[in-house]
Amino acid sequence: MYTSFIIKSVPIVAICMLIGISTWGQTNHRQLDDYITTAFAQNQGLKEQQFDLDRAMAALKEAQAMYLPTVSLLGSYTKSSGGRTIDVPVGDLVNPVYTALNQLTNSNKFPQLKNESFLLNPDNFYDAKVRTSLPLINAEIRYNKLIKQQLITSQQAAVNVYKRALVKDIKTAYYRYYQSLQSIATYNSAMTLIKENIRENESMLRNGMRNGTALLRSQTEKEKTNAALIQAQHGTQNAKSYFNFLLNRPLQDTIIVEPEAIADIIATPDTSAGTKQREELKQLRTLQQVYTLDYKLQRSGFIPKLNTFIDLGSQGFDFNVNNKTRYYLWGVNLQWDIFTGGQRKYKAEQSKANFNAATAQLDQTEQSFQLQLDQAYHNYQSAKAAYKSVTAQLQFAAKYYNDQLKAYRAGQLLYLELIDAQDQLTGARLQMADAQANLQITLAELERDQATYPINNSN
Repeated sequence: MYTSFIIKSVPIVAICMLIGISTWGQTNHRQLDDYITTAFAQNQGLKEQQFDLDRAMAALKEAQAMYLPTVSLLGSYTKSSGGRTIDVPVGDLVNPVYTALNQLTNSNKFPQLKNESFLLNPDNFYDAKVRTSLPLINAEIRYNKLIKQQLITSQQAAVNVYKRALVKDIKTAYYRYYQSLQSIATYNSAMTLIKENIRENESMLRNGMRNGTALLRSQTEKEKTNAALIQAQHGTQNAKSYFNFLLNRPLQDTIIVEPEAIADIIATPDTSAGTKQREELKQLRTLQQVYTLDYKLQRSGFIPKLNTFIDLGSQGFDFNVNNKTRYYLWGVNLQWDIFTGGQRKYKAEQSKANFNAATAQLDQTEQSFQLQLDQAYHNYQSAKAAYKSVTAQLQFAAKYYNDQLKAYRAGQLLYLELIDAQDQLTGARLQMADAQANLQITLAELERDQATYPINNSN
């Protein structure tokens, strides 16, 4: 009975992992992939990154809109009194002539006029118009648009960077949750063995075959294992909460675990792809393009700007509108900055320095990513070796416990030696769960370092 129980308690996953080693990748993780898709749709941090992308898209549309005409409604009204005037001596100039004419004609047909005084400030005057303006030549608008396009590319890469980090975090949390479940199962199995030992020790004590020491020790082991079980249960709750947090779900939502997915381990991962697909490198290359365009933008200050405009409106006094008040005005504006004190030159030098800094950062990042990939690969090899070692230890511990149990029942073994065998079996099972999780996590890190997870297909 006991031998059969111990052999069955060796995780089936371990056997599957030994015979199911074939190709590169953590495949057939359908449930896990569904969780990742859910996280792509609901994770709050990813939503923030998407909002930044939306903002970059709006900035590009703004830059494109600068090519279109601008139509504005302009109006002004002036009410004034006093101030400077223009004096026109109409009477002094005309009255002598009119007087002579009246004498010659013997009539009063030509009246006497007063001198006039006109205010310089218009009184009760309005001017309303619709102005349409359009840029004809403006290099700054062109380069501004190109820079905005590159910034969109950079932000899209930033979204993918966050997605890949999220994938690794979700997989790590998923495997840690599975590990915690295995720990609970291990302690429950140990509790079953301890309870059976207590039952046997009580029977032997009643029959005078054992003293009470073995019973007390087995009850002590029960309390110790129960405390470890409670701690493992709390760890499982924490692992569940963190996993659901990444998915932006209620923290106590149920997590479906596929043991066959945990068993899907490969022999030798293919790292030939390297780190060339990392979106961080794309971000830095895009940054180089931005600084190049900014350099050209600053140099474009030597190109003149040419705009055209047309005004359609009406202006006059007392809000009268007629053929005499209506008007149109068309023209062009030219701006050519011939001398700016070297401002453009120094801004261009800044852009060139930024480009050189981005180039150096790109080279350093490429080397850093290659170092990370090498370390992740070595970590995988270590985790794989540890897993194989723990698998053998678990098999030996199971057989050792069975042999010790038989010897104890035959009265050939002290109970302390049986407890030692039982502790070795429990420890081997816990190490197996930890080794399984670590092996899968190292694969997730390799996947992250090479940017091989199909994030676009999963979204």
